[in-house]
Amino acid sequence: MVELLVILALLAVLLVAFGASSRSKQRRELERREAELAPVRKLVFEDITALGVELQDLDADLAGQPLDPGANADYQRALDAYEAAKEAGDRVAHADEVKNVTSILDDGRYAIVCVRARVAGEPLPTRRPPCFFDPRHGLSVADVPWTPAGGARRDVPACALDAERVRLGAEPDIRQVMVGSRRVPYWQGGRAYQPYAAGYYGGFAMMDFMFMGMMFGAFGGFDAIGELGEGLGEGLGSIGEGLGDMFDGFDF
Repeated sequence: MVELLVILALLAVLLVAFGASSRSKQRRELERREAELAPVRKLVFEDITALGVELQDLDADLAGQPLDPGANADYQRALDAYEAAKEAGDRVAHADEVKNVTSILDDGRYAIVCVRARVAGEPLPTRRPPCFFDPRHGLSVADVPWTPAGGARRDVPACALDAERVRLGAEPDIRQVMVGSRRVPYWQGGRAYQPYAAGYYGGFAMMDFMFMGMMFGAFGGFDAIGELGEGLGEGLGSIGEGLGDMFDGFDF
């Protein structure tokens, strides 16, 4: 009887220790995610503010000008995107959710460009990805060859100003983020920034795989290809273990 009580006491101690360890692990993971998310949220709200400034500039430029139905619809679409981005930004609780916000911002910026084209009597612009160097620069106008430090030469979408800078051999206006005490291009900020870029660039068919892999792999950012390989390896390993369990006991 005494031995049973000792065993039960030991089990109780082990359960308490396991529960405490599990809670501690969950707390550390939550703190890690929050620390990872905080700078990305800041980046997103800077982008939301930038879209708001673009809308203010549009209002000033259009003051007193009547809008045809098409321009009015695009203008309303830009306003709706701004409000939707603010609401989505406030709800972001995980880095993956940032993708929804930047996708909305991209729609809003394209709507603004469409308004300006309609008012000027010009054809609507072809939908292109934002400027690679800084998505706040808006719709890219051309693909330009560019070689980042330590990377391979690639064609990247660029706004008119950055395209001109690259052609002249000057440094483009690259969006920088803080990583520790260093300022680095946003594509080198860490894996938490991957959804940020995916919302801007992920909707362009083949560019989704090719361009994103180039940004976060060959440019020395998130090592996305390596992470993909690790994930596949773990997945295959789990499948193998599962099959082993499934057929355990069968005599072949």
